[in-house]
Amino acid sequence: MPLDAARPVGLVDHAIDQLRKSVASGEWPVGTRIPTEPGLASALGVGRNTVREAVRALAHSGILEVRRGDGTYVRATSEISGALNRMYGSKLREVLQVRRCLEVEGARLAAVARTDDDLIELRGLLARRDALDAAVDRDEFSRADALLHLAVMRASHNEVLIELYRGLTEVVTDSVAITSTMDPHVGHAELIEAIAAHDADRAGHEAGNFLDDLIGDLAEQDNSASI
Repeated sequence: MPLDAARPVGLVDHAIDQLRKSVASGEWPVGTRIPTEPGLASALGVGRNTVREAVRALAHSGILEVRRGDGTYVRATSEISGALNRMYGSKLREVLQVRRCLEVEGARLAAVARTDDDLIELRGLLARRDALDAAVDRDEFSRADALLHLAVMRASHNEVLIELYRGLTEVVTDSVAITSTMDPHVGHAELIEAIAAHDADRAGHEAGNFLDDLIGDLAEQDNSASI
């Protein structure tokens, strides 16, 4: 996606908007280094100070990360994900609690609203996820697990919930990567079968049960560390 030259009014806001679109569109994937400050200034038709302010604002929101002597990298695709991405290392339990709030209701709605096509997709993603070994390739396993959870949200057919959850994709993936070492045998077959059976209560229970276990394990670790 080519960057548009800036208009005379709101140069910094325009630059922020253009940089954010390059991230959100996937042109600059998470983990990649964005163009240099002079390159961005030229593409946007603005001064380097304007680019610097825009990058600083997006770094503050968690979307970009400035590494001195190395460049600026994409850290997250949205402000929500970026904010939680900064906190998950020290506040993983809070991240899991947020996931629980969304995933339990998402599973309940999916059990009511899912279509046959949704069910085919869910079972396919479950098979892909279960074929992977978290101990062998944690990154690939984490991505597969996160895609399965996102598919459950899509099966809810609640657009607000889907967009909210999609904004947390990186955080969900990171939390899976961390917690997969705590309990590598967590499965989701019962969750998918509850959705298949249109059993909203059981789907909600299955969605929340494993997260409750992880949250409880983290609480025990915190208590042990404080003794």
